[in-house]
Amino acid sequence: MAFQPIVDLGRRSIYAHEALVRGLSGEGAAEVLGRVNPVDRFAFHEACRVKAIEMAAALGMTSRLSLNVMPNDVAGQAECFRTAIAAAKRSKFSVRQLMFEITEGERVRDLPGLASTFRAFKRHGFTSAIDDFGAAYAGFELLAAFQPDVVKLDLSLIRGIHADPVRLTIVRGFVATCDELNIRVIAEGVEAAEEVRALRQLGVELFQGYLFARPAIGAMPAVAWDAA
Repeated sequence: MAFQPIVDLGRRSIYAHEALVRGLSGEGAAEVLGRVNPVDRFAFHEACRVKAIEMAAALGMTSRLSLNVMPNDVAGQAECFRTAIAAAKRSKFSVRQLMFEITEGERVRDLPGLASTFRAFKRHGFTSAIDDFGAAYAGFELLAAFQPDVVKLDLSLIRGIHADPVRLTIVRGFVATCDELNIRVIAEGVEAAEEVRALRQLGVELFQGYLFARPAIGAMPAVAWDAA
């Protein structure tokens, strides 16, 4: 597993570290997941989440630990939450440090079931998030059914936003909507200081991307705070 920080520029602190699967030779997540048989996918994701929690505990991570979950692995069932919570307790890692990101990589078959499962387990105190918002499938439909603590804006909306009036207008309206719903916004995939400055003017304070730190395998990377 590799870890990449999500930084809070307003507080100049680490909001979370996202856990990202890597191959033994450093292969990216897409390549690794492409080798997994579909029937083994859920078990593989479970194993990755458990490994990430164990490693975060061993590293002494004090920020949130962000774990990816596929929406159809969650809807109507709670096994992935139970497994992660049990792993956190075994590793003496606070459940309140866990953050679950619902990815937009597949169409959600059961939105009510997904929302119900998250609401049922929110009592444990973890942070909920929608990942890659604006990249694919039913982003606004998912947001309407389930209001998370955090929404991560996809890099397709972020890249070069400082020079794109249309995307600036779209993101400005979305940030205002999230403010009304008490949802924090993370800009992911940031690579340029100009993007950060434009997004901060829109009210975004949470950022993730190569500008601040690349994912580090088995370690918590240093953050280039002055990059922006």
